[in-house]
Amino acid sequence: MWILRNLTETHGGGEGGEKKKEVVSWTETMGNWSRGHIAEFVLVGFPTSPPLQCLLFVLFLAIYLLTLLENALIVSTVWLTPSLHRPMYFFLGHLSFLELWYINVTVPRLLGAFLTQERRVSYVGCMTQLYFFIALACTECVLLTVMAYDRYLAICEPLRYPSLMPSSLAIRLAASSWGSGFLSSMMKLLFISRLSYCGPNVINHFFCDISPLLNLTCSDKEQAELVDFLLALVMILLPLLAVVSSYAAIMAAILRIPTAQGRRKAFSTCASHLAVVVIYYSSTLFTYARPQAMYTFNHNKVISVLYTVIVPFLNPAIYCLRNKEVKDALRKSVLGRCHYPRDGFQGVKGNNSKNKKSQGI
Repeated sequence: MWILRNLTETHGGGEGGEKKKEVVSWTETMGNWSRGHIAEFVLVGFPTSPPLQCLLFVLFLAIYLLTLLENALIVSTVWLTPSLHRPMYFFLGHLSFLELWYINVTVPRLLGAFLTQERRVSYVGCMTQLYFFIALACTECVLLTVMAYDRYLAICEPLRYPSLMPSSLAIRLAASSWGSGFLSSMMKLLFISRLSYCGPNVINHFFCDISPLLNLTCSDKEQAELVDFLLALVMILLPLLAVVSSYAAIMAAILRIPTAQGRRKAFSTCASHLAVVVIYYSSTLFTYARPQAMYTFNHNKVISVLYTVIVPFLNPAIYCLRNKEVKDALRKSVLGRCHYPRDGFQGVKGNNSKNKKSQGI
């Protein structure tokens, strides 16, 4: 990102001067804002004894590698399997792709801190991490809302679903989710990065988050807090209300189905997404919506592990365990077609086509 700044040159010692504009990079601007103040921060992380540090390193490394593997498998499976080229799985692929980046924002630096005990992060590095963390978190909130709307159309409007959710609309909704997340993050960062940090520079967290940074500033943070609050309403609360409204309509439609088997089939199409929504929003709201969330971080630091590390790890497992089509496609991708007879494929395809009527897909 490039910005313009005004410079005044004085000629011949006169009082007047000529103004000219100079283009400067975002990195240089960050450095200038931090110059004369704090140039780096110290992330406390999880200070424990060396043996426990090694144990935590192995645990987080295993979760990190498994998360990368799981989400990469889902992205590649959705991409390579023609039967999954439908809006429901298109959005699932985007969610898994997001989780790949989401866990890379925080965990690699945490793993490095476990190994080297190097907990310092530069001002620019901290702001960069904060930008991508907020951008991906906001994108996930909007994307989960889009997925809830997709399930609402599939269950409540099964006959009109193909016309109400064409592939072109699915692409636009996914693009809007990414665009709104990164735009809101940019707006937040523009206000937070203008604050002065005079000391101390110790962040009681394992990554750069908004609340710890606002507590360290030595300048007036009222405007930054207001912007953060308003964007949180737009990017977290409004999507949550949309999700709740969608599932209220879904539950009402499911209860009107006369047979128990029909109700189970209809609910199975959205159960995985509902579980992901509950886990993600409950941990996020517990961290950021409590009255003392701005001032105490010891418990928030542990809860943050849930939505930054555990949720990206559990999402693929939740979707695969609850969805037969994804499980079958993953088996074909991992084990290869030679392990499955051709007739078996046709049988699966036939069963899937029968299930589309109950799912409205």
